[in-house]
Amino acid sequence: MAMVELKTPGELEAMRAAGRVVARALAAVREHAAPGVRLDELDAVAREVIFGAGATSPFLNYQPRFADTPFPGVICASVNDAVLHGIPGPYVLRDGDLLSVDCGAVLDGWAGDSATTFSVGTPRPGDAELVAATREALAAGIAAAVVGNRVGDVSAAIGAVGHAHGCGVNTEFGGHGVGHTMHEDPSVPNDGKAGRGLKLQAGLVIAIEPWFTAGGNPAYRTDDDGWTMRSVDGSRGAHEEHTVAVTADGPVVLTAP
Repeated sequence: MAMVELKTPGELEAMRAAGRVVARALAAVREHAAPGVRLDELDAVAREVIFGAGATSPFLNYQPRFADTPFPGVICASVNDAVLHGIPGPYVLRDGDLLSVDCGAVLDGWAGDSATTFSVGTPRPGDAELVAATREALAAGIAAAVVGNRVGDVSAAIGAVGHAHGCGVNTEFGGHGVGHTMHEDPSVPNDGKAGRGLKLQAGLVIAIEPWFTAGGNPAYRTDDDGWTMRSVDGSRGAHEEHTVAVTADGPVVLTAP
């Protein structure tokens, strides 16, 4: 995968614009999510925002090496023990479901990628704590994304929070570079050793995306659809992500609302 480094303020602002489209799509999905709503209805909401902004979806028809079929939606919608890559199909949301939504957009040749997790209706016991731990890990990873640090510093910051809360921390399908496409170098795992890996330079843009499971076991299995990943112990998962630019003035979140 290529690695793009921003070289001008105009490029940074162009990535902000793409990030804002993603933020608006996630906000619209969250607003519409409620008991009785189908996941494919939420996908339609996100499509309206993305395409209405003149952007395209890097998720739609995406087919990486591990997938036998292209992804059919513009969002990943993962419910309860589904931790990543959930297909937004006919599932009807129920009160107490824990929903993780991942979304991306490409606008004027620049990509943005972000995810968030929230309860539908009445939260189940432990869900708020799991989401809070995942958001804390995201914040820790962002804080470590400074010039002179290394990718391992970001990974170690994320993993430390997850382990401290007793969560399952998986180093697969973690963060990644973002630029003209959604997935670029470098890989940013959700655990690691500080001081290791690529040195962070001003202009590098990375997606930082902790995803944790509540049961402490990081293992997962994949559904027959070839996409949806579920915790092997049946515990719930949470997923938080922002696209972040490393700048001389510190990390800049490009997918903030």
